[in-house]
Amino acid sequence: MSENNNNPAALVTGGATRLGLAFAMSLAQRGYDIAIHYHSSKDSAERVAKDIESLGVFCQVFQADLSCDQPGDLVKQVTDHFPRLELLINSASAYEAASIANTSLELLQQQFSVNFFAPFILTKAFAKKCKNGAVINILDNKIEFQQNDYAAYLLSKKTLAEFTRLAAIEYAPNIRINGIAPGVVLPGEERTEDYVSWRIENIPLQQQGSVEDLLRAMNFLIDSEFVTGQIITVDGGENINHQGNHAEMFNKSHS
Repeated sequence: MSENNNNPAALVTGGATRLGLAFAMSLAQRGYDIAIHYHSSKDSAERVAKDIESLGVFCQVFQADLSCDQPGDLVKQVTDHFPRLELLINSASAYEAASIANTSLELLQQQFSVNFFAPFILTKAFAKKCKNGAVINILDNKIEFQQNDYAAYLLSKKTLAEFTRLAAIEYAPNIRINGIAPGVVLPGEERTEDYVSWRIENIPLQQQGSVEDLLRAMNFLIDSEFVTGQIITVDGGENINHQGNHAEMFNKSHS
C-alpha cells in the first residue's frame, strides 16, 4: 500500500464519475496515490481504480453516503491506507432543481448535507489529521447569480464559497483552501445541444469550456503556495455578464 512508498496522496470525493473522475486521473498522472470516494457508483469506481493503478500509483476506493454517513470517518479510513494524504478535493455534489416555494425541508437538508456539511466536516477532519496540505472545493459559477429555481442547491454552494474563504483564514498557514467554480463544461446528460448553444450565447468568450480548463485551474491551485482563500471561476466570463436591461438595449430592440 501507499505507506510503503513516498507518493503524496489525494482524496477525491465523487471521484468515480464526471469531474471527480477527471481530477482523480489527472492527479494520478502527477504522481499522487488516489483515494476515490463514491456513493453508489461502485462498478465505475473499481474500473477507475484499475485505470489509475495502470499509471504506476496506488488507488483505493471508499464508499460513503455523504448525506447521512459521518464524513469525518472517511478521512480516518483514507489516512489508514494513505498516511501521506496531502490533498482533499471536495467534488461530490447533489443537484436538484426547485424554487423556494417548492423546496421541502427534506430536499433542503439533502442538498446542504452533500454540498456543504460534508465538505465542512471533511475539511475539518483533513486539517486535524494531515496538519499540512491543500483543499479544493468544487463550486459552480451559479454562485454569482440569483437563480431561485435552484434554491437549495444554489444556497448550499454559495455557503460553501463563503466557507472556503473563512476556512482559509482559520487553517492558514498549514492548510491552503481554495475553490473552483466551473461554468458550461460538462452539462448533464439531460441537457440538449439547443440548451448548450443557448447558454453559450450569454458567455463572453462564446464557447463551451473543457475539462482541461478545470484541470489547469486545479494544477494552479496545487502549485501556487502563495494562494489561499480564492475561488477561480472557469466559465468564459459568463459570471461577469451582468449588464442588466438599460436604455440603449431598449432602443436597439425597438428600432
